Amino acid sequence: MDRRPLGSSGLTVSAIGLGCMGMSEFYGKADDAASLVTLGAALDAGIDFFDTADMYGSGDNERLLGRFLNGRRDKVTIATKFGIERKPGTYERRINNSPDYIAQACDASLGRLGIETIDLYYAHRVNPAYPIEETVGAMARLVEAGKVRYLGLSEVSAATLRKAALVHPITAMQSEYSLWTREPEVDVLAACQALGAAFVAYSPLGRAFLTGRFRTADDFGQGDFRQFLPRFQGEALARNLKLADALAAFAAAKQATPAQVALAWILAKQPHVIPIPGTTKAARVAENAAAAAIRLNTGEIDVLDTLFVPDAVTGERYTPEGMKGVGT
Repeated sequence: MDRRPLGSSGLTVSAIGLGCMGMSEFYGKADDAASLVTLGAALDAGIDFFDTADMYGSGDNERLLGRFLNGRRDKVTIATKFGIERKPGTYERRINNSPDYIAQACDASLGRLGIETIDLYYAHRVNPAYPIEETVGAMARLVEAGKVRYLGLSEVSAATLRKAALVHPITAMQSEYSLWTREPEVDVLAACQALGAAFVAYSPLGRAFLTGRFRTADDFGQGDFRQFLPRFQGEALARNLKLADALAAFAAAKQATPAQVALAWILAKQPHVIPIPGTTKAARVAENAAAAAIRLNTGEIDVLDTLFVPDAVTGERYTPEGMKGVGT
């Protein structure tokens, strides 16, 4: 597995990480036993950058990782997040960036993870009611206390990222980025590069849509929130399937899977971008890890860029509730 710098921290991580959200919520019923096997398979494949958050499964995802980390702490770089408050079993959220809450959330995450220090701590979403300077200042105090090593932000604008970096170095910026979600190319990717911050791409496979697995709304099981997302509904889904089919044809010619091509495209775009595809299956971990060895030439990248121009994608990526706290 290739390695990439985690911003200007001096730390390197696997070029492809692992998003752990779906192991505990949002994509169906959790299976901790299977997820522990998958986490082990990821580490065996050279993936050592694991991403979680306190709101995934109302803390269950951090507890799951805590079980896995027992005896393996020095082998894994752990990123977690604070800022989204939800009642268990609901999607409605409140964005909380108060300094007191940040301190409490960090202590709670440390307890669930069973570790002494969080490697990378993100503000999951930013509430404009709290100045970003105040939020990052509170996060910086966690670094001073030895509870956190490096700071990150998620789904903020380039302007907010620049303001934050004046208070404390921002090691990583996390946002959705894939062939069918390319907004970060407008200015956020360049801002990260200029500030020496890594860009961590979540949902790099379009919530598995780019794999070609989903063809109709009936393909989503009970408890899968994708059935409510605009891109997976009705006419939008029908139009977007043409993009998935085009990617599948490209991948077949490349003797790769659509998922591998989608990840290889991200890796080819910028050296400071780290995709973190999520999965609950060990076989998918191996497939995703193999994408790090796939090389796309300039012509191939141009073909994919043209196929997936932003205007070709139909539908918003979240519901209005899910867009709360997403910067533009």
